Amino acid sequence: MRAAVITALTGPDAVEVQERPEPVPESHQVLIDVEYAGVTFPDVLQTRGLYQRRPDVPFTPGWEVSGVVRADAGGFRAGDRVAAMPITGGLAESVAVDGHMVFPLPDGLPFDKAAALPLNYLTAHFALTRRAQLKKGERVLVHGAAGGLGTAACQLASAYGARVVAVVSTPEKGEVARAAGAHDVVPVDGFRDGVRRLTEGRGVDVIVDPVGGDRFTDSLRSLAREGRLLVLGFTGGGIPTVKVNRLLLTNTSVLGVASAEFWSDEPDYPGRQWRDLVPLIESGAVDPPIGPLFTLEDAAAAIHELDERRAAGRVLIRTR
Repeated sequence: MRAAVITALTGPDAVEVQERPEPVPESHQVLIDVEYAGVTFPDVLQTRGLYQRRPDVPFTPGWEVSGVVRADAGGFRAGDRVAAMPITGGLAESVAVDGHMVFPLPDGLPFDKAAALPLNYLTAHFALTRRAQLKKGERVLVHGAAGGLGTAACQLASAYGARVVAVVSTPEKGEVARAAGAHDVVPVDGFRDGVRRLTEGRGVDVIVDPVGGDRFTDSLRSLAREGRLLVLGFTGGGIPTVKVNRLLLTNTSVLGVASAEFWSDEPDYPGRQWRDLVPLIESGAVDPPIGPLFTLEDAAAAIHELDERRAAGRVLIRTR
């Protein structure tokens, strides 16, 4: 089979498409013929050895896929349409995935949309419902709101009855965020002033932050009393520190969101999350925006698209 392979930890240019042996599923795994694979920021980090999961090179990246089950396994039947989270190995024509990370598709959901769902939407669901315990009527600020995780957070927060404020770097990305459910949009530069204006000085209840970096302090200052700042990653490059006296002043909290680690400890949890999402998928409340589409041969270019922050909407790879 063809697969995109990270051959060295030097960045996206080290990704090559090679002929590789087909995976042989273990007893707890489901073999999937992949139609689409989603490109995610962990894929970018893995090309440089910067993600906490560091397989030995060469290896095939790819956190999320959609496709067709090849043979009966794990409660699925041959021919079933599924989405899945292999964590690694998804940027290939076939992949073996642990059964608890395979999810049945609702009727009518196309494969491209399905491939854009698992990692970002289950992570956003975990962040908002489990970690933040979001309540209807609260205000949610989303950094990186036009990206994959950002659009997922906008859609889910809006579906759960929150008022969503999106932080974006360009007007075009602002339109993507609005289409994903954001009620208000503020630019990165001066976002704290924008929050103060929109909330009449009160601040927001929840902040979804996959960016980190030098905006972190202003995020803390943008929280309302008993607000919660969710730390999902550091796409901005810098890992910020917290002066904890700031947390005392308004009884605010900084909460880590490590979804993959949680799923490892509670393997039945992703399936429960997926069942929660299915009614929102069927109603159209969850509808991932699709951005650039690449072929498997152009996997390196697809990862570059994310690495260079050009993409608005999900970057996908068509494997067949």
